[in-house]
Amino acid sequence: MKVSYDFAKGITEFRWHGRGGQGVVTSNQMLGKAALAEGNYIQAFPEFGPERTGAPVRAFLRISKAPIQVYAQVYNPDVVVCIDPTLVEVVDITEGLKENGTLVINTTNEPQTIRNKFGFKGGKVVTVDASTIAMEVMGRPFYNMPTMAAAVKVTGVVSVDTVVSEVLERYPGKVGDLNKVAIERAVKEAKVG
Repeated sequence: MKVSYDFAKGITEFRWHGRGGQGVVTSNQMLGKAALAEGNYIQAFPEFGPERTGAPVRAFLRISKAPIQVYAQVYNPDVVVCIDPTLVEVVDITEGLKENGTLVINTTNEPQTIRNKFGFKGGKVVTVDASTIAMEVMGRPFYNMPTMAAAVKVTGVVSVDTVVSEVLERYPGKVGDLNKVAIERAVKEAKVG
């Protein structure tokens, strides 16, 4: 069932795609916590299929300046964030994405290549090689934070500094410091087209 919402009220809706164990839910929560820290109202929730590592996972986030009265999954997101580039061959990540929405994807491809692949004519396409960033900075395939950073850069829903503060609070010490470096690098390297 498709549901129509009144976005004139200032609600920004995100849908995240990834696989179990890749930090989709964590990224969603971190962005939500950053939005909350900046005085916004939020809703953040996951959707799991088979609960196992590697299974496709989606997460949803609403950010608003006013209380949120919608209590359903996000059907027509303003922003779609795809952490795992292999999902583009399995799932239609652009399903329901608003015509003027934003697609953020972890990939080595250029924005125009992704735009052509999905036939996405309007809005913005943002690409970031979060996989390489994660491996070079952290030595592990934690691409969720660099991909989230690209989404923060292009949407401006919260400041990058607030996101970094939330990440450092959740992950004090070396893990947080490495995530901070990965986030800052992704903000610089993200390509918008």
